[in-house]
Amino acid sequence: MLLIDRIIGDRNDPDLHHKLHEYEHQGMTLDFVRVAPTDLDRRRLRARTDHGEDLAIALSRQDRLFDGAILYLNSDKAIVVRAEEQRWLRIVPQTLRDALELGYLVGNLHWRVRFESEHILVSLDGPLDTYMARLDAIVREGRATAQEIQ
Repeated sequence: MLLIDRIIGDRNDPDLHHKLHEYEHQGMTLDFVRVAPTDLDRRRLRARTDHGEDLAIALSRQDRLFDGAILYLNSDKAIVVRAEEQRWLRIVPQTLRDALELGYLVGNLHWRVRFESEHILVSLDGPLDTYMARLDAIVREGRATAQEIQ
């Protein structure tokens, strides 16, 4: 298992981007570790790269994972973070009362949300069915619609 305790740099940095590009052309390993959006804030986690290497990530307080973070770089291999796409559930309430009830519900459930016009966007951090089960009565009664979006 490879221990990662710091972030070396950003893939978008021109010098590092050029170096990674050279790695690919020279046949060296450019490996990626896919991280869920909710895990980007974590300082400690275990992960596996696309090539199957186990990682133990233990970052200091000032470091934070991000899409394109270079975690490992030596003469024959580089490991770069790829943040997975965040999935969203768009909930459209029918009335102001329904909107207030939905706001109360999502607040009590501590769902991560953002707002778009009169819609509530809920970050899907688990199976869609789990979220839909909580919204079942409101959707079934026609007081709101809910649809997963990309």
